[in-house]
Amino acid sequence: MKKILFFNPGIATLNLGDQIIAESAKYELYSIFNNDFILNVSTHSPLSFYQIYTYRGFKTKIVLGSNLLKSTVLGFKRQWDITILKSFFIKPVILLGVGWWQYNNKPNFYTRILLKNILSKNKIHGVRDEFTKKMLNKIGIKNVINTGCPTLWQLTTEKCKRIPKSKADKVIFTLTDYNKNLANDKKIIDILVENYSKVYFWPQGSGDLEYFHSICSNENVVILKPSLESFDDFLSNNDSDYVGTRLHAGIRALQYERRTIIISIDNRANEMNKSHNIPIISRENIENLKSMIFCDFETKIELDENSIKEWKSQFGVKK
Repeated sequence: MKKILFFNPGIATLNLGDQIIAESAKYELYSIFNNDFILNVSTHSPLSFYQIYTYRGFKTKIVLGSNLLKSTVLGFKRQWDITILKSFFIKPVILLGVGWWQYNNKPNFYTRILLKNILSKNKIHGVRDEFTKKMLNKIGIKNVINTGCPTLWQLTTEKCKRIPKSKADKVIFTLTDYNKNLANDKKIIDILVENYSKVYFWPQGSGDLEYFHSICSNENVVILKPSLESFDDFLSNNDSDYVGTRLHAGIRALQYERRTIIISIDNRANEMNKSHNIPIISRENIENLKSMIFCDFETKIELDENSIKEWKSQFGVKK
């Protein structure tokens, strides 16, 4: 029996989108490692040297997606709490659907040394989009392919065909507490309230509800519980559109075959649109949201099946 370690962004997180990513990644991986011992550890919490010593027998270590890479890994905001010293004991690590945090310059010296040290040189790394692939290529890490985020892997042509083309009567929306635009975010709510018979709000992040209350006092907006179970239950039982700034809430809605408009606020949605054609509209062009809501459109997620198969095949999965 092999010992498999998953670096899981869905543990100890203030963003339920990380749980959506981790759950999708585990769904794909459990079929590969179904007879192995699997341990999940948080990417957000620093590993103690006792933990590192305990995990020394785990030969396969995989990072389960999320926005973990950046050009400066040191500092207050670490997407993946790792250091060069600890990387010597943890390596080698394999990436699955991992993305780059914002549009950054070329990684600094410390980051280049850390990533080149901790990332496997013999296995293929799967990244979320072409931008992330290019950033790794710039520092000499060439064993990288664009597999897309594992949240997209189940969005096959057949599944996308079942997603409605036309507007629903209900809508569920999200906001993003750490990337605010008071004027445009308020416009989003106003447009939805004016054009849907029932409007629901799901707080994906720990500060989203407080932000919502700061810009909206409309009593007709129904607020869901801040849990993934609550969101899934709604999507399962309501014929509804999704509109919002939370990327992975939108992808979750697509997984449940709900018509989706993701409002792009950073590089993540932009790059996933370029690579995989997820349905987006820029928040800077929010005046076009109403016309997109009333316009019939097909959802056509573009997956590179060969890259996905290539990444899986390195673990003995047949192409």
